[in-house]
Amino acid sequence: MKNIIVLVSGGGTNLQALIDAQERGEIQNGKITCVISSNPEAYALTRAEHHGIKTQVLSRKNYQNNQIYTQDLLKLLEAEQADLIVLAGFMIILDKALIQAYENKIINVHPSLIPSFCGDGFYGLHVHEKALEKGVKLTGATVHFVNEICDGGAIILQKAVEIQNGDTPEILQKRVMEQAEWKILPQAVSLFCQDRLTVIGSHAYIDYKGE
Repeated sequence: MKNIIVLVSGGGTNLQALIDAQERGEIQNGKITCVISSNPEAYALTRAEHHGIKTQVLSRKNYQNNQIYTQDLLKLLEAEQADLIVLAGFMIILDKALIQAYENKIINVHPSLIPSFCGDGFYGLHVHEKALEKGVKLTGATVHFVNEICDGGAIILQKAVEIQNGDTPEILQKRVMEQAEWKILPQAVSLFCQDRLTVIGSHAYIDYKGE
């Protein structure tokens, strides 16, 4: 059984999707054992506590820079015996020391079909604003491994979502979360915990033999 550590900074809607999937038995061979927040006021902490999940706070504002913050985060992850780290609205750029220590063991969900609308500056509503501005007909979400390039790690799963006439960034954000993010993030976590993901170069391959 793998220990899943979820890193959060805000409301925790993706964390809730993971918790719900876990309680439905959809995450195999893994369990959320700790939620770590960079923000002591994050509602994600309350979500975790409501489900009996251990929480820790490592407040970013108490640190001079990301490098020093990352060192303490590394110590905390080691103490929690992290097998998989999930970024669920974690608003801190991870220092390369942590990425290297947990190579191909950190996953993130991004609200677009990478390589579209990703990289520096593409987060939250900005992603959906740009998609609508460009006039694309399809958007979606991507779950990927985290490397030292922003949104540049190997892609695990993607799911497309249609853009509709009259969409606002807020409406589109909600549809992408409900139809894509909240579905493929738990799926990717379960695949990892079952040892069904292999990364070769820039590609992540899924073992479908068990299905």
